[in-house]
This record gives sequence, structure tokens and C-alpha cells, in this order.
Amino acid sequence: MINWVKSSQPRKQRKAYFNAPLHKRHKFVTAPLSKELQRQLGIKRLPVRKGDTVLIVRGDFKGIKGKVVKVDLNRVRIYVEGATIRKASGETVYYPIHPSKVVIVELDLSDPRRKEIIEKIRRAREQFLKRLQEAKQQRLRTVLPRSAQGASSS
Repeated sequence: MINWVKSSQPRKQRKAYFNAPLHKRHKFVTAPLSKELQRQLGIKRLPVRKGDTVLIVRGDFKGIKGKVVKVDLNRVRIYVEGATIRKASGETVYYPIHPSKVVIVELDLSDPRRKEIIEKIRRAREQFLKRLQEAKQQRLRTVLPRSAQGASSS
């Protein structure tokens, strides 16, 4: 779990999680993208939005594919077309699903701001991978000469 506060005490982490403001709760509704979308966009996960098409991969509704009807930031749950239950009164209602139990299959890109967010995340990931690769190469350069010297002196 990500540390939301400076303290590492579980009780303070839980308190910060449950008392988080809405702008931070937006990150809690993040779900992984399908393998095709990951390859296409160059990112692995995104917060779920109303209008996205998701595939439920865990629970009683496993295998159902449908559009997200509502995102509840207070409960950290999403509501998907097709994932419904019948109440005792006979009324049909959407069943709340945790975003970690779904895979985003199709994105709603009608908002230009979301395209910018995806591009920003992709660039940040590429820069991180580039820095990681450079650090690995730097480590190899510093380790190899020493090991070569140690092998020749033996």
C-alpha cells in the first residue's frame, strides 16, 4: 500500500485513507488497462471514469463487460451496466464493484483533458524507464572493471 501520510503506523495510514478528500480519492478508483490498451497507450493503469467500458474479472459478476454508469468516490466503488441485483421489492439496482476487480477495455476519450493526462503519464513512464536503464548501465560500468581486476590478480 502507498504511504498517504509520513507515519508508517497502520492506524494512521487507515485514518488517512478513510478521511481522504475527494481529489485524493480519485486515485483510489484506479484500474488496470487491458493488454491491448497497455500496448497502444504505453501506460498500465488509469482512474476509471463514467463512460469507460470495463470487464469484471473477479466476483459474482466475473466475465461481464459493460459501461461504467457511475463512479462513487465516497465508497470507492463503480457501477457497471449488466452488474445488477434485484431487491426484495423487485426493483433492479446496480451492484457496487471495487475498481481493482475490473480491467478497462475501452476508454471514453471524449474529454480532451483526459487525452492530455494519458500523454503526461506515458511521458513520465518513458522518462522513468530511460533513467532506470541509464542507472543499470552506470552500475555495470562501475562493477565490471573491478571484477576484471580481481580476476586478473588471482
